[in-house]
Amino acid sequence: MLLVIERPEEKHAVPQAEGQRRYDRMMSFAEGLKARGVLVAGESLGSDATGTRIRKRKGQRTVFDGPFAEAKEILGGFFLLDIDSREEAMKIAEDCPAAEWSTIELRQVGRCWG
Repeated sequence: MLLVIERPEEKHAVPQAEGQRRYDRMMSFAEGLKARGVLVAGESLGSDATGTRIRKRKGQRTVFDGPFAEAKEILGGFFLLDIDSREEAMKIAEDCPAAEWSTIELRQVGRCWG
């Protein structure tokens, strides 16, 4: 999985035209992954301002509504891929347009790479 990690203050400072340009590039990137047959799922995530966190300790549930002020970075989106190696994931991450303005984190999901 490729996780797009963003800094909230930087994301909100992007002018609308630049935000649209970035979005278009990311959509094109996703279409390319889909055409190659490696994209399982991919989504941009809504703002942490509308998010909710749930924690349960000793049987007691605590609910935290966003925004989450303590967050220095947020998960802005993801691409779930069906690929064979860490090296392939690293190449795809390097090609991801968001690597230019955020950080791409690689995570294994449910199985180890061959």
